[in-house]
Amino acid sequence: MNRLRRTLIAAFATGVLQPLAALAAAWNKDAFGAKTAADALKGIGATGAAPSKDILIEAPQIAENGAVVPVEITSNIAGTRAISVLVDKNPFPLIARFDFVEGALPFVKLNVKMGETSDIRVIAEVGGRHYVATREVKVTIGGCGG
Repeated sequence: MNRLRRTLIAAFATGVLQPLAALAAAWNKDAFGAKTAADALKGIGATGAAPSKDILIEAPQIAENGAVVPVEITSNIAGTRAISVLVDKNPFPLIARFDFVEGALPFVKLNVKMGETSDIRVIAEVGGRHYVATREVKVTIGGCGG
């Protein structure tokens, strides 16, 4: 009985841990661990991103509390495969990366934490090319320990 139980537990653990290992393999440690926006952009391969007015960023001009800054992002560029969000003056600028399957609407809504007034930079990846849009948000009370 103990042998059967151990075999079942091992099989269950393998089935649960395998998908988690696959997610960890996709984690871009260099980009998310970068201390500057330039290093984060290099980590995601978007150093020469072209400016685009087709990336829409909705965020408050003035955030009363930097701990919770609501941001909505829409990419109107056809074929958008990924959207990355950076807050230039945060200790770790790369906030999030969202990957989209073909045919998905490239729209995200998230709350970001901002330590001080900074640009929010959004990078859209389309067919191996990168496009960027920025928006400044002024923070009155810092959310990253400020």
